[in-house]
Amino acid sequence: MKIIKSLAFVGAMMAGTAVAAQEQFITIGTGGQTGVYFVVGQSICRLVNRGTAEHNLKCTAPSTGGSIANINAIMAGDMDMGVAQSDWQYHAYNGSSEFEGNKFDGGRAVFSVHGEPFTVIARADAGIATFADLKGKRVNIGNPGSGQYATMQVVMDALGWTMDDFALASELKPAEQAAALGDNKVDAIIYTVGHPNGSIQEAVSTVEAVLIPVTGPEIDALIAENPYYAAASIPGGMYEGTADETNTFGVKATFVTSADVDDEVVYQVVKAVFDNFDRFKRLHPAFENLTEEQMIKDGLSAPLHPGAERYYKERGWM
Repeated sequence: MKIIKSLAFVGAMMAGTAVAAQEQFITIGTGGQTGVYFVVGQSICRLVNRGTAEHNLKCTAPSTGGSIANINAIMAGDMDMGVAQSDWQYHAYNGSSEFEGNKFDGGRAVFSVHGEPFTVIARADAGIATFADLKGKRVNIGNPGSGQYATMQVVMDALGWTMDDFALASELKPAEQAAALGDNKVDAIIYTVGHPNGSIQEAVSTVEAVLIPVTGPEIDALIAENPYYAAASIPGGMYEGTADETNTFGVKATFVTSADVDDEVVYQVVKAVFDNFDRFKRLHPAFENLTEEQMIKDGLSAPLHPGAERYYKERGWM
């Protein structure tokens, strides 16, 4: 009888080990903890992990440097998926701009998420009313590796500006920039982000601040010449002190991966999101107006991953 029990115990242990061995861990690159990218990754992982018993996938979504850092990590095989601005998805796949000489032709699109206006917030006492007024001021342009930093470089190039045009060009992360504005260490901060955003809400609650429009012929040319840019606006009343709509331009946040990631893995991640779409949309106000139709086509500037395509065809969306 003892032998039978022992054999049963060993069998149970072996079965448990086999189940554990089948579990696959996937990592999603996000952004700063105060940004919407972090919420995107955390939300996707929450939905994936609800179904671990069925598909044996376990998901983590750590805070990262942002778009370019995520793409580089996916390219290197250090992460499976990540969130990135649609323009940097495009440049990575085509080997242009920041990715010149480092083309990621294995990059694959999964779906897009929220719109991301290029946002400038300035202290009300800094004498900044237009983007041109940033010259000679202390400006946080974002941390290297982030989409906001790289997009700011694009805007500066379009205007013929260099870092020397600022009294200070700081490279603080999103989690640090609101405090820097409130403490009068910078006059303005740059952020390419979905709205409403916690970092901006923190900034305007600690110091009187205003949103600055980003418009003009140079911006119009950027929009006309690049399919991943579009005119955008930030609704009035979203933040304290900003009663009127603020016009700017922007990109889409996109969810990206590599052709090397298994089709079944991508399929299960996509299924977790869209089978629970109403739940996903409730996880952040920036997701509120998302539609399946827009998410599977807008801002996708790399080929669609076969795992995602399989799910979309099953749903009759393609």
